Amino acid sequence: MSLIDEIKENKIVAVIRKANEENIVPILEALAKGGVTSVEITAETPNVTRIIETAVKHIGDQVNIGAGTVLDPETARQVIMAGATFIVSPTLNLETMTLTNRYGVLNIPGVLTPTEIQTAYEHGAQMVKVFPANAFGPNYVKNILGPLPHVQAMVTGGITLDNMNEYLSKGCKAVGIGSNLVNATSLNSEDDYKQLTERAKQYVAKVTEL
Repeated sequence: MSLIDEIKENKIVAVIRKANEENIVPILEALAKGGVTSVEITAETPNVTRIIETAVKHIGDQVNIGAGTVLDPETARQVIMAGATFIVSPTLNLETMTLTNRYGVLNIPGVLTPTEIQTAYEHGAQMVKVFPANAFGPNYVKNILGPLPHVQAMVTGGITLDNMNEYLSKGCKAVGIGSNLVNATSLNSEDDYKQLTERAKQYVAKVTEL
């Protein structure tokens, strides 16, 4: 199964901010135990390349490890070299898309308007990230997908256990979930990681209700 098909099947991408080399593997292990197997480690995190390298080395066979908040081609290349298997951005940067296409790496650029979405597809995007989704809500997703039925959309921004399925029911293929699922700085004990696994299980179970 291709990476994009895995993301579409599992529907959940965990967005991990402020992780470090010490806690990234326990975080990913906890998520994987809960059934969440695609993650993006945000690129503004200090030492992000080493964190990605550590994650890929120790759990890359169980989790699809991507990089998020990638703003430019230079950063994209660094995280790809570190082992990131997909790239997610909050904006549409065509130079970044050119680079990821060259390396054959899945790029999910951030878009909002129909023009941005179509521009991303014309430059090779297989999936786009509608962001910030919570500024417009689930019906916005439905409205833009009407004239753009070819679009494979992930939504990010304010996604919670309560509203996730409403977005998915409007036609988006996946959701990106940040601090409502993973708050890296608050994970300090074995019990914290167990609770993270339980939260992941709740999200996965919610998706199966569709």
